[in-house]
Amino acid sequence: MLRKKKYKNSSLLLVALLLFTLIMGGCQGTEQAVSDSEQMSSEQQETTENTNIEKISMKIATLKGPTGMGLVQLMEKDELGEATLDYEFSVLGSPDDLVGKIVSGEVDAATIPTNLAAVLYQKTQGNIRIAAVNTLGVLYVVEKGDTIHSVADLKGKTIGSSGKGAAPDFVFRYILEKNGLDPEKDVTLDYKMQHADLSAALAEGDVAIALLPQPHVTAAMMKNPDLQVALNITEEWKSVTGDKELPMGALIVSKDFAENHKAELDSFLNEYEQSVAYVNEQSEEASALIEKFEILPKAAVAKKAIPLCNITYIEAENAKEFLKEFYQILFDFEAKSVGGKLPDDEFYYKK
Repeated sequence: MLRKKKYKNSSLLLVALLLFTLIMGGCQGTEQAVSDSEQMSSEQQETTENTNIEKISMKIATLKGPTGMGLVQLMEKDELGEATLDYEFSVLGSPDDLVGKIVSGEVDAATIPTNLAAVLYQKTQGNIRIAAVNTLGVLYVVEKGDTIHSVADLKGKTIGSSGKGAAPDFVFRYILEKNGLDPEKDVTLDYKMQHADLSAALAEGDVAIALLPQPHVTAAMMKNPDLQVALNITEEWKSVTGDKELPMGALIVSKDFAENHKAELDSFLNEYEQSVAYVNEQSEEASALIEKFEILPKAAVAKKAIPLCNITYIEAENAKEFLKEFYQILFDFEAKSVGGKLPDDEFYYKK
């Protein structure tokens, strides 16, 4: 009797195991079916989205330096025929070279200094939109020696700078004033040289103190190890503005392109965001592309500078609050720095 009961229990156990296996198999099948369905739905959605995007031509002008560095992966994809749109890139040396192209409508998008974006919004009577902030603070005061430990130490000094009336100039002059220095009387700002020449002169010892952006700071310090960063302008800006962001570079798009090709523009912005992430995360590969597309002359400089360049991608809608604060500060300091009046809400593109 005991043996029969044992067999009976074993049979019941076997049946239970079989039922459990069948049930679990059914569940797994159901889960797989749901997963396959979700995947198909995702693929169908992606196909639908791609169907709505026409591979049109988009003309983009960018500047050498940090405002252009974030584009290089997309430039490479375009060259390989892997980009969503048919991009036409032009790389220029200074913001002045870009202004005519933007005003005339020769380009659909451009990377430019953030304050210039506001100026051009007024100049074009509202025919551009700011789509994203692509560069935060990149400015430094560099010297040979160890004499400058605060902004106050700049009193009586001659400081090499570039681009009178450009964003770096207004930011620096604002910081000087907030620290009790008159930019016209207490310091001498020498604007004779462009960034590359100023960086070389600093490295060679022909200039003692300079206000420079990255990557020109890195280039100078690689040539002359006796140079050192005396002041981080981003930190100085935050100390006089209540810890506000310093948006130095932006991506703008033409109003016509934004209104007539919204799906294509949003596709470009997605690809641009991916390109920025690539540059920050894959600095060695990105550095080679930065040299290839002549954003900077040397990959070695780019590789060292990338972590210090604050290359970013912040959509205008998300950057709107600190952009408005930035423009208000510049407007209060000098109205012409943002085109004579503050941009209205139409200026900020919403994806």
